[in-house]
Amino acid sequence: MVFTPFYLPLVGLMALFMFSYLGLMPWAYKLQVLTLVYVFTILLPTILIHLYRKYKGWNLIDLGHKERRIVPYVISILCYFFCVYLMDLFHIPHFMGTILSAALFIQIICALINVWWKISTHTAAIGGVAGALFVLVSSLASTPYGGSLSCSSWQVCLVPVV
Repeated sequence: MVFTPFYLPLVGLMALFMFSYLGLMPWAYKLQVLTLVYVFTILLPTILIHLYRKYKGWNLIDLGHKERRIVPYVISILCYFFCVYLMDLFHIPHFMGTILSAALFIQIICALINVWWKISTHTAAIGGVAGALFVLVSSLASTPYGGSLSCSSWQVCLVPVV
């Protein structure tokens, strides 16, 4: 279960800490933020969805039916919402909260579309990461004087790896 969409906000924050000025923050602070994100975007949704699945007597294949995915969507959306709320409450920098807000928005859109069609949240999530990485690389490549720095293409090549 390592390759689930739940891990992508954590991966996005780790990339933000490694490839931007936010990497200058103290290790303890970065660890606190990553722990908060881990608990609310990976641990809680996984445990709650597992308990819901056991309560209903379903296996993983049964959860693939679009009608049965509504409650897991609601569980993950609520967990992400509380994570964004706590990040705002703790005054965590806006750029970090934006990653979670984008992931929350993607989940809400996927849940709405899932009412009529079964769609891949994996593809939507990796599209969100690819878009965020593009914005990050673009913002790091420009200067405040209107010029442009040469941006190394290895950063853009991280998308297929993720």
